Amino acid sequence: MSETETLSIQAATELLAATFKASGAPEKVAASVADALVSAEADGQVGHGFSRLEDYVAQARSGKIRADAEVEVTQAAPAALSVDANSGFAYPALDAAIERGSALAETQGTASISITNSHHCGALSVQVERIARKGLVGIMVANTPSAIAPWGAAAPLFGTNPIAFAAPRGEGAPLVIDLSLSQVARGKVMHAAKSGKTIPEGWALDAEGRPTTDPVEGLKGSMVPIGGAKGTALALIVEVLASAMTGANRSDQASSFFLADGPPPGVGQFLMILKPSEGFAERLEALLGLIEGMGGARLPGARRSEARAKAEMEGLTVPSAYVDAARRLAEA
Repeated sequence: MSETETLSIQAATELLAATFKASGAPEKVAASVADALVSAEADGQVGHGFSRLEDYVAQARSGKIRADAEVEVTQAAPAALSVDANSGFAYPALDAAIERGSALAETQGTASISITNSHHCGALSVQVERIARKGLVGIMVANTPSAIAPWGAAAPLFGTNPIAFAAPRGEGAPLVIDLSLSQVARGKVMHAAKSGKTIPEGWALDAEGRPTTDPVEGLKGSMVPIGGAKGTALALIVEVLASAMTGANRSDQASSFFLADGPPPGVGQFLMILKPSEGFAERLEALLGLIEGMGGARLPGARRSEARAKAEMEGLTVPSAYVDAARRLAEA
């Protein structure tokens, strides 16, 4: 039996949507979650793609994720929105945040959006790119369950707390930057654990603070931050924006994104949407042109764009175990 299966993007999206509908999600919610996971998979962000399916379904069926939750949006100030995911999937809340926030930024010049009572929000690049394709600049941060220790400490406190940015370009795909504040996204360690593979040394530490190549032990311990102390300082900034600003749970208060038992994680996301000033496109192109003209230089997001183009032409190559699980769950 082949270890992988290739699906078109449309077929993959329809399969995952059917799986989430079978788990109690309304059609619109199921479509939103499926689109986010497939988009991440197509971009090469496998830790936020099919590998999340069984965990999401288990949590929806246990009630840890309220699959039928209704998103509530409140205009907190002339240029500020507050979005309550109500312990549902993060993606419908992000859909509302980006749709309403983009319209607000067009009239106000800027919009800040706080999302609370949320869940795992996958690849932030997928979300900020949607903003850039509207001709706006997007910045997004999110907190996640504890995975990184403050510099000098041993116990995890901060999440991997990603940061993403996107800006429209005059021609071609937007500039998109997406950074986890650990050396790699924790989802990659989880994917390795599920796939029975080892991880490179330098990604994670075990529960005793020792370097490990065993992803299972890495998930029990902590992630190695980017840039040492600077990485943990950035994680603190994200924590302030994603939890203190939104009223969401701190990373150390959030339950696991992977396990079906326990209360909803209740994490937060914070977005800024900006309307570019006149001449922005020309100034951006001049800057990016300088980078592209340097020997060996590569713009951030280039590999993601290449992976997506390949997926659109050739389909998604996914571990057969994930595809089989999706089909089984869609019929359950």
